[in-house]
Amino acid sequence: NNINDLNSKIWDSWADEKGSIGKAYGYQLGVPYTFKQGTMDQVDNVLWQLKNTPYSRRIMTNIYNFGDLMEMGLEPCAYSMTFNVVGDKLNAILNQRSQDTLAANNWNVVQYSALLMMFAQVSGLQAGELVHVISDMHIYDKHVPMVQELMQREEYPAPKVRLNPEIKSFYDFTVADFIVEDYQHGKPIGKVPVAI
Repeated sequence: NNINDLNSKIWDSWADEKGSIGKAYGYQLGVPYTFKQGTMDQVDNVLWQLKNTPYSRRIMTNIYNFGDLMEMGLEPCAYSMTFNVVGDKLNAILNQRSQDTLAANNWNVVQYSALLMMFAQVSGLQAGELVHVISDMHIYDKHVPMVQELMQREEYPAPKVRLNPEIKSFYDFTVADFIVEDYQHGKPIGKVPVAI
C-alpha cells in the first residue's frame, strides 16, 4: 500500500507538491546493493540473512546515506536497525538521532515493533526484544500543555497485537494481517503541531 492510500498524513509537513519526501526512509531501504549472496535491497538482505545466516553479527539496515541527504525532505530520525537472533528469538536495536516525543514516539515504537514481528514470523522465529536508542529525545515548548493533559488522563492496559499466522512471505502482509485485541483509548488529543 502507498501511505497516502491509508489516509496517513504523517509526512505532510516535509513532503513536496507531489507528496514525496524524496530519497528518505523507504527509498533508502529499496536501493539495491551487491552483497556476497547477490544484488538486493536492505530489506531482502535482512530476510536472506535471517534465513541463511541467522546468527550473523552483520544483520542490519542503515538509511542515513550522506550522499542523498540534500535530496531528502527530512533527514532520517530513526536511521538504523541491528538484528540479533538468540535461540529462536529475533531481537533488534533501533537507533534514532532525534525524536519529537509527543508527535513521534508512539509511531516509532509501533512501526518498528511491527517490523520486528514481521521479520520474525517469516523467518520462523519468535519476536523478541526491541531496544530503542534515542540520542536527542525532546518535548517542544508548544507541546507541554498537551503532554500535561495526557499525563492527567486515565491509563489503559496495553493492547495485544499479533499477526495473521498464515503469512509466510514478508511482502504478503497487508494491514488486515495485524490483529489488535483489547485496545482501549481515551478522547483524541487533537492534531499535534510538528516543529520543522
